[in-house]
Amino acid sequence: MHNPHTKNRSFWIETYGCQMNKAETTFVERELGLAGWTQDDSSRDADLVILNTCSVRSTAEQRIIGRLGYYKTLKKEHTFDLAVMGCMAERMKEELVDIEPSIDFVIGNFQKGTFVRYLTGGSPEKYVSEDSRTFVFPDTYGNETSFRALVPVMHGCDNFCSYCIVPYVRGREVSRNCSHISDEVGSLSIKGVKEITLLGQNVNSYRFSEGGIEITFPQLLKKLTLQDTYVPWIRFLTSHPKDFSSELIDVIAGNNVVCKHIHLPVQHGSNEILNRMNRKYTREHYLQLISNIRKRIPDVSLTTDILIGFPGETEKDIALTMDLMKEVRFQDAFTYYFNPIEGTAAYTMSGRIPHDEQIKRLSKIIELQHNITGEIQRSRIGRKEKVLVESLSKKSVKEVLGRTERNEMVVFTGDSSCIGEFRTVELMSYSGNTFRAEEVA
Repeated sequence: MHNPHTKNRSFWIETYGCQMNKAETTFVERELGLAGWTQDDSSRDADLVILNTCSVRSTAEQRIIGRLGYYKTLKKEHTFDLAVMGCMAERMKEELVDIEPSIDFVIGNFQKGTFVRYLTGGSPEKYVSEDSRTFVFPDTYGNETSFRALVPVMHGCDNFCSYCIVPYVRGREVSRNCSHISDEVGSLSIKGVKEITLLGQNVNSYRFSEGGIEITFPQLLKKLTLQDTYVPWIRFLTSHPKDFSSELIDVIAGNNVVCKHIHLPVQHGSNEILNRMNRKYTREHYLQLISNIRKRIPDVSLTTDILIGFPGETEKDIALTMDLMKEVRFQDAFTYYFNPIEGTAAYTMSGRIPHDEQIKRLSKIIELQHNITGEIQRSRIGRKEKVLVESLSKKSVKEVLGRTERNEMVVFTGDSSCIGEFRTVELMSYSGNTFRAEEVA
């Protein structure tokens, strides 16, 4: 390994998986910068390469194994330290080094906050281990050089869905200090941040006792919109249907700061499969919740996750899922097939669906959602929408890409001076996953 005390060292981070990983990468980048490291433009020249990993599906881990093979080969060309952190590191621990000895550091989810101090301490150990699995939130996550920021509000999950590894690699639920969240959002506002996304494996479970009073997620959300230094747009991820309260619906409905987009993973439309997944709600509960949301927020954009090919699933279960999709009419859906992860309850379940059949069933779901999405998007042509401009278009430097509060992507004429600013546009046409629009006064 390199001497970690060498000056002017550079690093490169690759991030896989969820928004929480992205937020934690931002934190690690900040800590490395404060310790005197610089971020390299390429992994080929960096002194330290970090892979911040995901374990949500076995395919995600296989992708990391492939990247480790690449970096093993790259080490023959120049010397650098290779670190694996995140959920895959937490799940596999020392086993990762057995698989790929070229790894220099394995950093679990509970050691990300101390990794930089560990690195500069020059310890020869390949695995950063601590006796405690207590998660400690850093003072700040936000990227203060950007117009958008990810702000974690809780960590971990107590739901133990049978297919999900998160409770095992992220631990039990821990809520962040309400005042610390408020202070960070205020600081980001002062620095010109236009949009924040509050993050948690299940934000609806947020509970923090302050001054003898328990603060819930709806109360936290309302507090952030009412403070003197607020951010114009607030989003949040991810919600669990069993915990989505009427109070939260009221806060979203009654406040222009909270974006009218709700990502609410249904996972399946069959009660039998939902029970096997240990989702703790029924099809009927979910549909009633959607009805309640639409009554209070008529123009809401609803997106979801749908998991197909779960053990024991039948054609009848698929039909029930498609019926639910037709009734709810999600604006978009992240659809995927069951991918067994060792350590979860579903890993040993009987009744696995053959891969070819999983793909066949998933194709039906994707086609249905594609049709629903197209119908919804085309019905919105002619609407005037406020968008936050995110970047130049990849297809033309004379066009910019923005996002509505409903999480719709929009391209229109503009230049780099628009990035990070709000604009009002009229939606003129729709193609692929993007609206074409014209700016209006």
